[in-house]
Order: sequence, then C-alpha cells, then structure tokens
Amino acid sequence: MIHYSPLVAFLVTLASIAAILSSRFGKKFQDIPNERSLHTAPTPRIGGVGLMAGVLGSWMILNSLLSWWLLLPLLGLIAVSLLDDIRNLPVRLRLLVQLVAAAILVAGLGLFEREGTLVALAVLLFTAWLTNLYNFMDGSNGLAGGMALFGFSSYGIAALLANNEPFAMMNFAISAAALAFLYFNFPSAKIFMGDAGSIPLGFLVAAMGLWGWQQGCWPMWFPLLVFSPFIVDASVTLIRRALRGAKITEAHREHYYQRAIQMGWGHRKLALAEYALMASVAASALLCREQTLPWLLLLIWAGIYAVVMTVLDRNWIQFNNRERK
Repeated sequence: MIHYSPLVAFLVTLASIAAILSSRFGKKFQDIPNERSLHTAPTPRIGGVGLMAGVLGSWMILNSLLSWWLLLPLLGLIAVSLLDDIRNLPVRLRLLVQLVAAAILVAGLGLFEREGTLVALAVLLFTAWLTNLYNFMDGSNGLAGGMALFGFSSYGIAALLANNEPFAMMNFAISAAALAFLYFNFPSAKIFMGDAGSIPLGFLVAAMGLWGWQQGCWPMWFPLLVFSPFIVDASVTLIRRALRGAKITEAHREHYYQRAIQMGWGHRKLALAEYALMASVAASALLCREQTLPWLLLLIWAGIYAVVMTVLDRNWIQFNNRERK
C-alpha cells in the first residue's frame, strides 16, 4: 500500500484544487496585485490548502510512521497560515507559532539530548528561518512548487538509496502533491500557493531533512545543498536588507528571482532556469551524499552562486540606470 501514497497525494491535490477553483471559497480569497506584486490580475491564493490535503491524505496510508512531533506542528502551521491568508495575522503571532512548531520538532527528534543544547537551539532557529524563507520565495509562477518537486524528490531518492522505503514514500508524496499543484500554477497561474502552502512546505524542508539525517539517510549538509536555490537567495537578500537598515519583515521585491522578473525574464523563463539549477544541485548532492562533508562540491556551488548573483547585481544596476533616463 505504501507505494500508492504518491499517487494518492497527486490525485487528492488535483481534485482539491479543482474544487477550490470552482467554489465561492476560492473566488473570495484572492491575491490582489499591488506595487510589490509580480502578477497583474487577482488570483485565488489558497492553493496550499489543496496541496497539504494531498500530503496529509496520502500519509494516512503511512500512519504507522507518523509521529506527533511532526503532525502537531504541521497542522498548527497549516491552520495559522490559512488564517493569515484570510485575515492577515500579526507578524509576531505568526513568528511565535513558527518558533513553537520548530521547538516541538527539535524536541521530538531528541536533538537536545543527542546533539546538545547549543546545536539544538541553532537547529531550532534555522528551522524557523527555513519555514519563513520558503514563503519569501513564493512569488513567481511555478517557483515554490518546482522547488518542492525537485527538493522532496531528492529526499525520496536518497532515502531509497539508504534502503528506507517508507520514509522515501513520505517524501515522494510531497513531491507528487507539488507536481499536481504545478498543473494549476505553471506556466500560467490559475491559483497561488499562499501561506497555507508555503509555510508548511518550509517547515517540511527542515523536518524531513532533519529526520532523514537522524535516520542515517544522508549527512547534515545534504538538505542545505538540495534546497540551496531558495536558501541562498532568501538569506543573502535578508542580510543585505538588514545591513542597510531596511525592515526585514516588510514585503519587497528585492530577491534575485524578483529582480530577474522585473528585468524582463518572465515567469516561464525564470522558472525553467531555476528548474535547471534545482536539478543540477540535487544531482550533485545525490552523487556525493555518502561523503561526510564534500568541501570541493560546496566550494564549487558557492562560486557558482557568487558569479550568478554578481552578474544579476550588475544587470540590475544597468537596468535601473536605463529606467531613470
């Protein structure tokens, strides 16, 4: 039965989003374009509800694997994030819930006992950051869904190579749900993921990455490299904004993917370029997954990211200079 979980995830997500799009619920809660948006037409923004329904529905087949420290914080994040999509909750409340979710995960995995307080606290904070950064990177058609497809597929392949088939199916279920979501979100977007999808997905990046590490499926660096297309863009952008005194909680259009769209790349071209990057990063991580710390691989990717960001920065400056003339 466990082999059917990805198919269940795909079909439940497909049916759920189709139902949302045809319902008054979907039409009522739309993302209205503003000066920070990359889209031009009002679009339903609760597609993440269907995606998470697919993940949770498929996981019912794997109920013997599910743990309270994974399901409890995940359900809490889905509920609070959906409320945020509907009512725009205060930032402090959302952040508190995300920190509590991260704390439950870290405690449930036993990291305080196994790795010590300092390591556990560092992982807790990084989990909260991963939860947020996935939301920050959900701003272009096909981007967040594509990262979930490539990222969790990589988790699943690595788990299979480690002979942990049930855990692999859990990850393949997430990637299958993401694939179904992409049917409605790329190349043109009939629906957006919204916080109800992006926040739980960010949490699952950390949760499944840590769980796989604890089970010996991969070394600690593996999830960081697999999801580095999102981690690098979001982290560098946040650091740069913080250094110049900008409000890091304020919505903006300064991520590299956002600037590429503004310079005329278009959603489709950007997504395909990002997919090529995601696939390349994932393939290299899988090839080197048995190494404790592949310094050369990490240095190569650090250099690639540095070059790409430098080129985009220069093009952005030239673009702004032309716009001022």
